[in-house]
Amino acid sequence: MTEEAVVEFVLTDPKYAVLLFGVNDAYLKLLEEGLNIELTSLGNRVKIKGKPALANNAKAILTQLLRLLEKGIQISNADVVSAMTMAQKGTLEYFLDLYSEVLLKNRKGQSIRVKNYSQRQYVQAVKHNDLVFGIGPAGTGKTYLAVVMAVAALKKHEVERLVLTRPAVEAGESLGFLPGDLKEKVDPYLRPVYDALYSILGADHTERLIERGVIEIAPLAYMRGRTLENAFVILDEAQNTTRAQMKMFLTRLGFGSKMIVNGDKTQIDLPHGHSQSGLVDAEHILQNLPHIGFVHFNAEDVVRHPVVSEIIKAYEKDEPRVKEIEE
Repeated sequence: MTEEAVVEFVLTDPKYAVLLFGVNDAYLKLLEEGLNIELTSLGNRVKIKGKPALANNAKAILTQLLRLLEKGIQISNADVVSAMTMAQKGTLEYFLDLYSEVLLKNRKGQSIRVKNYSQRQYVQAVKHNDLVFGIGPAGTGKTYLAVVMAVAALKKHEVERLVLTRPAVEAGESLGFLPGDLKEKVDPYLRPVYDALYSILGADHTERLIERGVIEIAPLAYMRGRTLENAFVILDEAQNTTRAQMKMFLTRLGFGSKMIVNGDKTQIDLPHGHSQSGLVDAEHILQNLPHIGFVHFNAEDVVRHPVVSEIIKAYEKDEPRVKEIEE
């Protein structure tokens, strides 16, 4: 049995205590839960008790987070989780690099930055490719970052409009029987995209841009027969496209445009016995083609509560049993 170590972290400037430890030590509690250690704060000191490697990781994490605060960057739960993930992967030394670039300012004037190494790869892939696939579980920031990059491109006048779409699987792409106009029919399926837009631009500004046609939100079926030029195009929930739908969508790409295709291969909702997911198919067919990038996220990249990451891992671990039952 490994003996426990006791490590001490000392703040030289007490003014950072609340910002670093969190209100009611919330950030320290996150570290306790995520690293399975015990933390006790006494004024400007934190006593860290646990397995030596984990205790030292906690001290290193607190040191990196303090450096962020000293640079004037406020931290949140997501930053603490990101630091823990990087420490566990042995990449904590690159933690500060994640905050070197501000992608955009949100409606409150707060800086939006990447939260982990995978998100940084995703942003770089979007910058250097015409078409990027973001593949991985919910909570990894795929949709939000895609919208951030799209709005940033719009503000820099790199594109003239944003086109946001997803397959409405639950309605079988046949939206006619639903009440309301097109926007009202498809809105429920694009809620995550709206949430991201509202967070970045605000609800009023978003609605004005939609009314002017600068932002277009439509079901995937309405992309057929079009060529999308000078646009930033995002396809969300791409795992629920068929092969034919994916091919149709990808061939809409026009000059001066960028496309992002996001999806989670573990959340395919296509009807049983339907053709293979267009996302799975595209990943197989388009690997290694020029101007196309693939970025894979996993449970460790989840920037929500640590429990979400554990839930995803538990389901992934149980997948072989479920497949046995289904077969």
